[in-house]
Amino acid sequence: MAIISTAGLTRTFRTKRGTVEAVRGIDLTVAPGEILGFLGPNGAGKTTTLRMLTTLLPPTGGAATVAGTDLARDPAAVRRKIGYVAQSGGVDPNVSVREELVTQGRLYRLTKPRADARARELAADLDLSDLLDRKCATLSGGQRRRLDVAMGLMHRPEVLFLDEPTTGLDPGSRADLWALVRRLRDDHGTTVVLTTHYLDEADALCDRLVVIDKGVVVAEGTPSALKLRYGGSVDASLQDTFLAVTGRDLTPKDTAPVAV
Repeated sequence: MAIISTAGLTRTFRTKRGTVEAVRGIDLTVAPGEILGFLGPNGAGKTTTLRMLTTLLPPTGGAATVAGTDLARDPAAVRRKIGYVAQSGGVDPNVSVREELVTQGRLYRLTKPRADARARELAADLDLSDLLDRKCATLSGGQRRRLDVAMGLMHRPEVLFLDEPTTGLDPGSRADLWALVRRLRDDHGTTVVLTTHYLDEADALCDRLVVIDKGVVVAEGTPSALKLRYGGSVDASLQDTFLAVTGRDLTPKDTAPVAV
């Protein structure tokens, strides 16, 4: 049984210039315990799709279930079962790392002792133990990003959504986060859905990739299968494969976070 399923999922926005079709009909199935990567140029509809699946945007059309719950009928139940780490993060600069984590746990109805213990556990996993009593305002960009991820994991979600999770992280921290994502899948059966512009990350980390362009799915499959089909060889680079699928390269100008 799929843990995420969508059928004809769409989202349009009205602007002064008319109607923008950000997502034009996404049909998607995600298996429990799968690490799924969303790839696509800026403006392709990746983040809009994630925001719909995490209840932050109501779909304009179509249907979806997340963790066995209908997205439109019971969004509150969906929120209880998922974790979401947005591109921009959202920590309070005026409180300590420990306070931020414990507060997040309490919002998900963890007892104070359980929230304290979970905060220490995640701090150890994400190299935040020495920072627990530091104000969030004093953290570096990479440290703040690791805290964002820890907050998304406080309540042990069934599905974790990560939007550009390693942006701003140094290579060591990136590798640690990859290892954590694999442990979530292997040890806890957590399903992880992530967007990334780092094709080496998608290649190394994801069980399956979905390429979105202009609001629709244009290719999907394992990294090896996509490289063989579009790059001509399993040894082809994912960069060349992505270019063959979309006709566009991921140049530095394409790596800035965007809203759509």
